[in-house]
Formats: sequence, structure tokens, C-alpha cells
Amino acid sequence: MSIGVHNIGQGCVTCLDHDEHYILTFPNGYGRQVNALIFIFNALSILTVPWIELGGECSISCSKTGYNASIVFHTKPFYGGKKHRITAEIFSPNDKKPFCSIEGEWNGVMYAKYSTGENAVFIDTKKMPTIKKKVRKLEDQDDFESRCLWKDVTYNLK
Repeated sequence: MSIGVHNIGQGCVTCLDHDEHYILTFPNGYGRQVNALIFIFNALSILTVPWIELGGECSISCSKTGYNASIVFHTKPFYGGKKHRITAEIFSPNDKKPFCSIEGEWNGVMYAKYSTGENAVFIDTKKMPTIKKKVRKLEDQDDFESRCLWKDVTYNLK
């Protein structure tokens, strides 16, 4: 019992300080253990607590540097296994063998193993500071910018 969202398309992240543009694809999203009885009988789910999960393959590439990465978001098996697992490989330009492999949890600690044999913490997302988003006021946004486009839906959800 789940709900899945298949993300299509790609995004672009620009690092202005380095004049680099990264093209990336997105993982799929899943709402797991959505029990219809919750909605029908207003009862508690007899399975587990619902959770959000990412799954599928993604890629990141920079045309300027030639570096690229392939990322796999692993979904939790029905029995056993862990939630939020991720593995990734980072490649130098024109190389078929990764110079860095990453594994861990996308919402926790990820560990890097380099081709030199060195192992290190790649990132610990729990220790990262929360940074407040900077968003232009609705009246300053174009009609098709996300918050302007979805303002009526957001209002009605609230």
C-alpha cells in the first residue's frame, strides 16, 4: 500500500562562483504504508507508521568540467532492510571507473571510499545547519514561478 510519484525532466543548478552548470535528474518519491482504512474508518493503521521514501536512479553532470555522478536511491524491501539508503559513484572526465564511491543514508551520514583507498565521512546531514529560504514576494514573481503558480493550492491546503 503506497503512493508513487515518477519525476520526469531535469533540473539545472548553477554555481556562480565557478561559472559551472550542473544538470541533474530526480529520484522517484513514495508514500509508504498508506492504509485505506485510515481514511475510511478513521482508525489507526495496523501495519506501520507511514513514511516518505525516495527510489530510483539519478545523474548529475557538469559540461564545463566533465565530472559526473550516478546515484541510486534504494527503496526499503518489504521485509527487513533499511530506509533511506543511497549509493553513488563519481567519475572524472572520460573515465569509466569511479574515483569515489559513496554509501549511507541520504538523510543521515554518507561515507566516501576513494580510489586511493582512503575512507572518510562524505557528509553528515544531521550536523548541517538549517538555512532559511530566500524567496521573492509573490507580487514580484512571474506567473509561472512555483509559489505564484501554486498559491491557490497552497492556500487551500492550509
